[in-house]
Amino acid sequence: MEVSRPQSKTEEKTAHVELTEWGFVALVTLLILVITSLPILFAYLTAPADKQYMGIMLDVPDHVQYFSWMREFSTANLSSNKLTPEPNAPVFFNLLWWAFGRLDSLLGLGYPVILQLIRVLATVLFLALAYRLCTWFLQERSARRLAFLLIAITSGFGWVLIAAKYLFHLTDLASPLDFTISEGNTFLQILGYPHFVAAALYVFVYDLILRGEAKNQLRYAVWAGLVAFFLGWQHAYDLVSVYSVLLAYAGLRWLRDRRIPVYLVKSGLVVGILSFWPALYSVLLTRLDPIWKQVLGQFSNAGVFTPGLLHLPILLGIPFLLALFTVVKDGFSSFRRTSNSDLFLKGWFLVTFLVIYLPVDFQVHLLNGWQIPICILATQGIYRYILRWLSKKAQHRAVPSPQLKGWITVVLVAAVLPTNLYLLGQRFVELNRHETPYYLERDETAAIHWLANRPGPSSVVLSSLAIGQYIPALSGQRAFLAHWAQTVDFFHKRDLVKEFYADDGDFALKLRTLRDFDVRYVFYGSEEQKLGSFRPDGLDELAPVYRSGQVVIYQVRN
Repeated sequence: MEVSRPQSKTEEKTAHVELTEWGFVALVTLLILVITSLPILFAYLTAPADKQYMGIMLDVPDHVQYFSWMREFSTANLSSNKLTPEPNAPVFFNLLWWAFGRLDSLLGLGYPVILQLIRVLATVLFLALAYRLCTWFLQERSARRLAFLLIAITSGFGWVLIAAKYLFHLTDLASPLDFTISEGNTFLQILGYPHFVAAALYVFVYDLILRGEAKNQLRYAVWAGLVAFFLGWQHAYDLVSVYSVLLAYAGLRWLRDRRIPVYLVKSGLVVGILSFWPALYSVLLTRLDPIWKQVLGQFSNAGVFTPGLLHLPILLGIPFLLALFTVVKDGFSSFRRTSNSDLFLKGWFLVTFLVIYLPVDFQVHLLNGWQIPICILATQGIYRYILRWLSKKAQHRAVPSPQLKGWITVVLVAAVLPTNLYLLGQRFVELNRHETPYYLERDETAAIHWLANRPGPSSVVLSSLAIGQYIPALSGQRAFLAHWAQTVDFFHKRDLVKEFYADDGDFALKLRTLRDFDVRYVFYGSEEQKLGSFRPDGLDELAPVYRSGQVVIYQVRN
């Protein structure tokens, strides 16, 4: 059984993959897409007549930010930041949203449909690539299937936190981020964060480098560099992971062989030279442009960082513990005999511990893709050690039977599913409330679309955050308050909005807000009424220009 022991350095080869294996991959992919589509269908089918489902499953603020970019990119190559009232130049570029913005301008599908298109395409490509990587590291078909299933559906021990909440009647969850972070959870990303699935395609760089090294052909490094360059224009910070893993692998090769790995040095230079341009652009954008510099400075507003080391098992679950077991069990005594493939896999796994704790606000995003080495290492440990031990204990034989392998797969799949099943069920509960931010009243969406038809350059619209986050995407106008990072000086503007709608008190402050930020329109609907008793009719400077149901849009005079 080839997977039961580490390969020697000379055994670098790809497993033979039969067509039926890709049929298995296609079936699992289709099943996951169907299951993760059910909450979306539920939301559309159960939407009340007076409300519109906005097509977003999770994280509304960030998705409407992307929709705003798509709208801008549909007619231009660069986008300005319309989620803040300050005037700013169109200097931002993102390849993913540019491409789908142009596609939407051609087909007129609408942002929710485009999002589902991204979800399907990214899922198919990522899961196919994940299985392709499994074939590189695992020689036995049953092992590849197990690793692939773990990559596709694994989740952590968040279900324990849920159980503890109900068992001990707690009002809040202990460490909710330990199971709601999507990075590292393929199923959750497919459910609600398809752009992260698309970003995780950066692991194709590793596949190309490994195959190029085995064949000693630098053309693979050129392709890897182009892939990194292409994907870097979507998520430049993924290049941190790319460079770190390749550097770790080269370093481990140098330590093992006691000579410089020439191919890896050459390929690393090729990848770096071809791909560092998106990273350079991002650095220059966030340092030279005052608006984007402030946007980057507000990334910490989300309060989402990589969980501490002791919390990683909660987030990543059984495969993470099994991966640690495999690395420790293999030990360092056999380091000199470790194959290139295993050395790369362990380097990828271990260096990520450093990468995900870099002192940057986007550190949590660097977890993306880590599930692949974790699940492959977990499978290696099961086949090298656990299955062999179980076979000797239960069956009194050195080679595990196919039945035992089948049972271990069933048990593991059942063990890693509960948290994702909870997250899936929670979507039905949340969407069944038919409330903002996932739904808007039809009067509200009609009013926002009315704003889209206003002549002239984009104008600043003052509203609640619940409405403001949708205004740039649906109307192309600039929002006074829209996003925790993209809205410059977010907390101050949030306080100004609260004060504006709070009561009939300080009219001078309300007028100063309108004047200082050159507000042209004031949105007043049910969400704004929740903020206080102020009626915009009380200001002579505001004139109603649109009315539908409870929604009124006022234009600032002069």
